[in-house]
Amino acid sequence: MGLSQEQLNRGIDALAGIETGFARALAGVGYPEPRIREPGYTTLLRTIVGQQVSVAAANSIWNKLEAAFGSGCPAEVMAAAEFDALRACGLSGQKQSYAKSLAQLVLDGELDFTALPADDEDAIALLTKVKGIGRWSAEIYLLFAEGRPDVWPAGDLAVQEAVGRILGLDTRPSEKTVRQLAEPWRPHRGAAAIFSWHCYNMDVI
Repeated sequence: MGLSQEQLNRGIDALAGIETGFARALAGVGYPEPRIREPGYTTLLRTIVGQQVSVAAANSIWNKLEAAFGSGCPAEVMAAAEFDALRACGLSGQKQSYAKSLAQLVLDGELDFTALPADDEDAIALLTKVKGIGRWSAEIYLLFAEGRPDVWPAGDLAVQEAVGRILGLDTRPSEKTVRQLAEPWRPHRGAAAIFSWHCYNMDVI
């Protein structure tokens, strides 16, 4: 599960003690709510389904998939599902290949969500073996579903924009710069990411 409210608040308080920009932003926007997803295959499959479509469209496709293939769309069912049946649920050919890649890795035992590597980079490397799952999706999974406290999705444009605002920079910093800026924030970079999204959405700083 993701970072609890207590863990999130504690991490943000630590960040506020390290960087005055966080303290100032916290006074303005308050604490964010936790972002928690269930760990496991189904959450990553839903990530694939939701890529590049609206939340409403993703939910519609997911509901059709579950109606056709069962709750959680089990790996063995998805691996065997036919193209037309998946297409009828709204899943594009490309996403079908991604979903089947995920299902097959799970069935082959190459991807065990109960035993992902403890090292974040190793876990990201394993998750990105799934077709269609890039570094950002892997980081989001580890942060929201596993609650890993130091995952830092520095490639996220909203994070970059928010970090620039929080630190009072004139322009949006690059991914490389954001990674460098966040080094002193270890081991609370996960809380920093969630707080950054909170600030970006609030748009008050």
